[in-house]
Amino acid sequence: MRVCFRSSVKPSQIPEYRRRHAAVWPEMLRELQSAGWHNYSLFLADDGLLVGYVECDDFDAARARMALTEVNARWQAGMAALFEDGAQAPDRGFVQLTEIFNLEDQLSVANAAGDNHQPQKEQP
Repeated sequence: MRVCFRSSVKPSQIPEYRRRHAAVWPEMLRELQSAGWHNYSLFLADDGLLVGYVECDDFDAARARMALTEVNARWQAGMAALFEDGAQAPDRGFVQLTEIFNLEDQLSVANAAGDNHQPQKEQP
C-alpha cells in the first residue's frame, strides 16, 4: 500500500520542524520500522505545506501500532505546537490523498496485455 498525506506546519515553526527532523530519535525510527512504515519520506514547502509518503501493508494498522508506543506519544506531544492544528496529535491530522497514477502499476498492466506500441503524436 502506497500512502500520500498532507498536513500543515506553522510557517514560523518551519526552522524548528526541519531541525527536529534532521536527527529523529533513533528509538522513534526503530518503532516506525517495526510498526510497518517503509520508504517513509516527508516533504516540506516554504509555506508550511507538509506532504508525506509511506509504503505499508495497512496504513490504519501501521498508525494504530505507532499509537501504542510510548516514544510516539512523546514525539507527537512535542511536535503538536509546530502544526497549524495543534489541538490534535500531528499524526492524527494527516489528510490522506488519493493515488490516481503509478507508473509501475500501469506499465505492469500494459506489459501483461502485450501493449508495447508507442503512442501516436497528438495532431495540432
